[in-house]
Amino acid sequence: MSSVFLCLQKLQKAAVLYTVRRSFSEIKIMSEKALGRGTQCPPLAPGTLRLYSMRFCPYAQRTRLVLLHKNVTFETVNINLKQKPDWFKARNPIGLVPVLECDGKVVYESNVCNEYIDNVYPNPKLIPSDFYLASRDKLLWETFGKVTELFYEIPKSVADGTLDRCLRRFKRQLKRYEDELKQRGEYFGGSSPCMVDFMIWPWFERVPILSIIAPEAEVNSKEFPHLSSWMKLMMELPAVKETYEEPSAHIHFFSSLRAGNPDYDYGLS
Repeated sequence: MSSVFLCLQKLQKAAVLYTVRRSFSEIKIMSEKALGRGTQCPPLAPGTLRLYSMRFCPYAQRTRLVLLHKNVTFETVNINLKQKPDWFKARNPIGLVPVLECDGKVVYESNVCNEYIDNVYPNPKLIPSDFYLASRDKLLWETFGKVTELFYEIPKSVADGTLDRCLRRFKRQLKRYEDELKQRGEYFGGSSPCMVDFMIWPWFERVPILSIIAPEAEVNSKEFPHLSSWMKLMMELPAVKETYEEPSAHIHFFSSLRAGNPDYDYGLS
């Protein structure tokens, strides 16, 4: 039996240990179930901001978090990213979420969407008006790919016997954010969240998945006291609570994705 299969089994067994809790009330959902090939695009009323999303996508979650934190009125259409509708590909030829649309104007890519939102809906402002400070913040989320790359590499490293080396690299990258947070305060924005907090949060929500596969990957208070405290604070934010998915849901989706049949509608009646 392969190590990859054993990791997958571990995730599937762990899923039953958690209770699925869904309490989405924040947005008008035009289609909570993912729309795929052959479906019709729901009509979009003039002046309405629409987010094309996918419930388990961390990049789409970035944009959902920012919209919710700013109390922006919007509606959501979830997309089946394996069998994308033609009307969705017409809006984003790359075929990924998030995508924002309003009155014929379309933008996509989470960093572009979030900067657009911060300019169009400036209260509260999440990106500093000072160009230098804004650049420092942008460096943190633009280079966070070094963390996410290792996040997805850890399960593979368990299978191929390179976990120790992968964990060292993972923790070295996290240390950059621990040190930065130590200088900044409770949040990366100081006493309140800024764009950095929302751009990196989705992967910290998914850390429990890593901890099941490799307990050493836990972001604990001994090694990362500031990040650990920050994670607890983030969990109290209304926007984070609204977009939160239980570990069981992430585990189930990740397992279905690895099996080649992503269950985009998991947990929906």
